[in-house]
Amino acid sequence: MNTNLKKIIVAVIAITFLISCDAVNNANNTQKGAVIGTATGAVLGGIIGNNVKGKNSALGAVIGGVVGGVAGGVIGKQMDKQAQKIESEIPGAEVTRVGEGIDVVFDENSGVYFDTNKSNINSKSKTNLNKLARIFKEYPDTNIIVEGHTDSSGNDAYNMTLSQKRANAVSAYLVSQGISKNRLTIYAHGETLPKYDNATPEGRAKNRRVELGIVANEKMKQDAQKQVKQ
Repeated sequence: MNTNLKKIIVAVIAITFLISCDAVNNANNTQKGAVIGTATGAVLGGIIGNNVKGKNSALGAVIGGVVGGVAGGVIGKQMDKQAQKIESEIPGAEVTRVGEGIDVVFDENSGVYFDTNKSNINSKSKTNLNKLARIFKEYPDTNIIVEGHTDSSGNDAYNMTLSQKRANAVSAYLVSQGISKNRLTIYAHGETLPKYDNATPEGRAKNRRVELGIVANEKMKQDAQKQVKQ
């Protein structure tokens, strides 16, 4: 997630909390969670909708799946545990809890990167994907968004195809490690969403990447709703 968007999200949560105070002063803890969770989820959804290119991205899908309310809080607690696990298992990974999901951005030492014009997964990337696969198996009620990206070398059409191959390669590798194909959604972005400066070799190397988003599946959402009603 870019820095400006992170700042917007933090500001929105703070403002929404203040606005919600009058509505929750006389409520119990469960009711407070429902009011604040629902309001924050709705506002965040609108903000993200204006800053992310639709739901066809990991971050867009994470926000698009917001349940809100007390059930959203239940999901959030489970996502907190998974996010902490990723951070501890893969030092250097930038793991951000957003809404009720997880956005994962890797640096050069902890991520899944590719050589120029290549889509094969190198040994270092396999090591990290093996760790992720083990974590995903511990949390079977989550779905995974896999995003492929390229640097700006080459034309747009070629880069879009290459980013698709990269996302497909990561998805196929996770499946080979026991992750159900039904849990995976693939998006290809080509060179359209750079995170670093394509004018430098270092920036281009970092932009040749795959990013992941983690969201609750329908079973997790239903179980959260049932837990709230009990």
